Amino acid sequence: MFALVGDVRASSRALRQLRALAELGVEVEVLTFGPPPVPGEIAEGVRLHVLDRPSGRGPLFFWQAHRLFLGESLLAPSASVYHASDLYVLPALAAAARRHRARLVLDARELYPHVDATAGKPWARWTWTAIERRWLGRADAVLTVNDSIADRMAATYGIERPVVTHNVPERQTVPRTDALREVLGIPADQRIVLYQGLVRDGRGLMRLIAAMRDVPGAALVIIGDGPTKHLLVDQAARARPGRAHFLPHTPPGDLLRLTASADLGVHVPEPLTLSIRLALPNKLFEYLMAGLPVVVTDIPEMRRVVEGFDVGLVVDPYDRDGLAAALRRALSDAEARRRWQANAPRVFETFAPEQSKARFQQVYRDLLS
Repeated sequence: MFALVGDVRASSRALRQLRALAELGVEVEVLTFGPPPVPGEIAEGVRLHVLDRPSGRGPLFFWQAHRLFLGESLLAPSASVYHASDLYVLPALAAAARRHRARLVLDARELYPHVDATAGKPWARWTWTAIERRWLGRADAVLTVNDSIADRMAATYGIERPVVTHNVPERQTVPRTDALREVLGIPADQRIVLYQGLVRDGRGLMRLIAAMRDVPGAALVIIGDGPTKHLLVDQAARARPGRAHFLPHTPPGDLLRLTASADLGVHVPEPLTLSIRLALPNKLFEYLMAGLPVVVTDIPEMRRVVEGFDVGLVVDPYDRDGLAAALRRALSDAEARRRWQANAPRVFETFAPEQSKARFQQVYRDLLS
């Protein structure tokens, strides 16, 4: 049984894992939120059970979600392995695994006590730390997204070091497209700066829109949804109408086609919490897979990729003028752009999606044997 607070069809990582399990011949029951399922929409042997998403936010939402997932996982036929695709479903699936004498897996995509939603909220950080400390030791295997988070979790909780499966898209050839220009009517002579992902406080998007005022001949495209999107739309309209464009969340299977029509990928979160400071997000690899140079926040894991492989620039996300200068250079320095684009494939020699998939599948082979 595989569970996620969210819609697995909107999570590229969850989809990769479900396809990898299907390749092993494993039948998977998935508990998820979202629209009604379509038969066979993920992979053969993967069946979706769509639950009604509870209302509200914060602790009340997660308490309601916990009860919902707990009831479904206890009442469903017993499984051999219960896969908690985030911390929020771990207590429910741990109870089900214990009831059915099954194995338990946690995919720790972030340092949950230190995500951006806990910034300035010590009680929230304490709550998630307590939950993680109580339930983590019951997992037979823990997965995570990079070495820094694996080391931190092992040191904090005294567990075996989690297995690292990087947030890297499946290797594929991504041809250049004009999809964003066609959808949004962006002129051919205007460069496209792209952000894709969650739209919320702490992602540096307000400052990015402000910096774009000093980047002539370029348009910003933001693909995604979130609680601050309406504020960004208002700010963009006041700044320079027509220079910022917004698209809704796009399913992972359709996203790279849009990504490949941009000229530069940007991710400049404010490093407000430890989870952000140690992040190595999927979008960085999606940009590079699509052949885009990148401008990213100067934090250790992203710096290791961007500077180590020479595929773009790192910046101080709080320095608006420095960000604008980096954007201008990344769009106008033809020699650097050729070098960055030529170097991008080397990233996937080290961060090889096949290796992450093999590690993931080996965890399951060991558990199922």
